[in-house]
Amino acid sequence: MGVSVDELLAMLERLPEVEQRDSGGEWVGLKVRGKGFGYLYEKTETVGLKATIDEQIALVAERPEVFEPQFTAGRFGWVIVHLPKIEADELFELLTEAWCLTAPKSLLDRHAAHLPG
Repeated sequence: MGVSVDELLAMLERLPEVEQRDSGGEWVGLKVRGKGFGYLYEKTETVGLKATIDEQIALVAERPEVFEPQFTAGRFGWVIVHLPKIEADELFELLTEAWCLTAPKSLLDRHAAHLPG
């Protein structure tokens, strides 16, 4: 059980055109075509991911020891994921969903056959 920061970084390599932007030490922004879909906080072994508001509410309600609300912005509810408390396949699914909520349609169409789910 649990995912290391290095394992999360390896998962990101499986998603097309992911960019990592260092904030200067606090966190690393995860972006696709310049738009953010996540924030990695290595120090706390957590990642904040974009989700729908309904998914954010459901994840936090089901397993508050793994997920906590980060913030909401428009139609999205960002969720903090505690890496030591999540299975790798579930984390990759959440990373992929966050990426899909952010990537432009042309990129989604081009890579749909290679994405999980």
